[in-house]
Amino acid sequence: MQFYDSHILSVVLFTPVAGALLMLLIPRDNAAAHRWMGNLFGFLGLIVSLPLLWRFDVHEAGFQFLETHEWIPSIGARYTLGIDGISFLMVMLTTVLGAISILSSWSAIRKREKEYYILFLLLQTGMLGVFMSLDFVLFYVFWEVMLVPMYFLIGVWGSERRLYAAIKFFLYTLAGSVVMLLAIVAIYFNAHTFDIRTILEAPHALFSVQLQKWLFWGFFFAFAIKVPMFPFHTWLPDAHTEAPTAGSVILAGVLLKMGTYGFMRFSLPMFPDATTAFRWIMILLSIIGIIYGALVCMMQKDMKKLIAYSSVSHMGFCTLGIFALTPLGLSGSVIQQVNHGISTGALFLIVGVLYERRHTRLISEFGGLSTPMPNFAAVYMIVTLSSLGMPLLNGFVGEFTILRGVFEVPVYGMRWAAWGVIGVVLGAAYLLWLYQRVMFGNVTNPLNEHLPDMNAREYATLLPLVALAFWIGLYPKPLFRVLDKPVEQLIKHYSPGYYQAPPLAPAPSASGESPQPERK
Repeated sequence: MQFYDSHILSVVLFTPVAGALLMLLIPRDNAAAHRWMGNLFGFLGLIVSLPLLWRFDVHEAGFQFLETHEWIPSIGARYTLGIDGISFLMVMLTTVLGAISILSSWSAIRKREKEYYILFLLLQTGMLGVFMSLDFVLFYVFWEVMLVPMYFLIGVWGSERRLYAAIKFFLYTLAGSVVMLLAIVAIYFNAHTFDIRTILEAPHALFSVQLQKWLFWGFFFAFAIKVPMFPFHTWLPDAHTEAPTAGSVILAGVLLKMGTYGFMRFSLPMFPDATTAFRWIMILLSIIGIIYGALVCMMQKDMKKLIAYSSVSHMGFCTLGIFALTPLGLSGSVIQQVNHGISTGALFLIVGVLYERRHTRLISEFGGLSTPMPNFAAVYMIVTLSSLGMPLLNGFVGEFTILRGVFEVPVYGMRWAAWGVIGVVLGAAYLLWLYQRVMFGNVTNPLNEHLPDMNAREYATLLPLVALAFWIGLYPKPLFRVLDKPVEQLIKHYSPGYYQAPPLAPAPSASGESPQPERK
């Protein structure tokens, strides 16, 4: 127990790896054992992360649960882990969706089960490592390690064009990663350290304005491809469409967030002058992504591809909130990232339920499913309303907070928010139209007349996400409190006097609580 207390992040990080190593000892032909072992360690990874919920201190500004050890002293790299409010939410999202994704694979995966579950557990560790790392070399290792399992999950267990989609995903992401590696090397030669905490303390002293601009673009390509921002999004629909259901859930729910997390962890605080200079480009690309992604959704015939393009639109909101550079914009962006993982992950699970029964994703093959599958129709409706931003559900909280934060920006904020609202309207249009075509009307296809409703395992994967959607929609205050301190630290890189308001009118925090005056 003492080891767990002092190494809680390492335990959370390497629990999936422990499961993968144990599965190497199980014979390949024992598929049932691999399914049970994969699910056991998927949920064990969630269980060991739960103590973070009550141990994380929302009032502490810096990184918590720090661990640091010698790793590669010859190049100055250390094994350093730690989380703040932003990475805390990303870690919890990863463990929750990881467990649910693995459970959803129970009946969907019927070949090479041993390799599938081992790769999925390794993918889980790679994603967690990205959010926990406080050393640039360690961060880059996890960023690259994550690529390999996802490549094989798409390429081996995907649909007809799986190899094309897997190679496209790998090449896009690798291209961005190589440019980021050059930027990391440049940072080391100027800062003489890979320690992220040290660099965050004084970026202005370490990097000139000109160098900041070069470094900003070095990181931009890696993060923009991962988000993905327009026009780097073309790998996403293919990867989503061809990946197995669990791969699509984890791809949308967690992998895309690594790009937005990178912007908030590195680009904004380390290159503040460059971020301010190129802010208008980022806002423009975000707005184009919001509108373009929504319009393309209206033209899709494949359910999975429609949801994939919706991710381009929804993630555009997240980057819009980030580069608004206001407290509400930043807080809303992180909350919307969590919301997107919940809502879009649930939508991919819903498509997976239909695919297991009919082995098709074409919208034209369905219609009137609310008659044979009434419980499924109810869950699907809640998830649809969550994704389009209905009040009392999670999507509304994130989108409203982002738009409120964007509206605060002087001069152009109102125009940016107006374009964002168009994306909200279009989002409601394509999601409700999809639901209407699939669930309402008469059952025109005889193959759909006697489809079985949801089973216990499908309830177990979807109901937790529905519960989270209601919880965030009804009571989002805990998430805002978690984000108050890290958002305040980010804002101070741009406007050191932002929180130094007159005594009679204290500047509000993102959670709506007035900050206490600092003691001198």
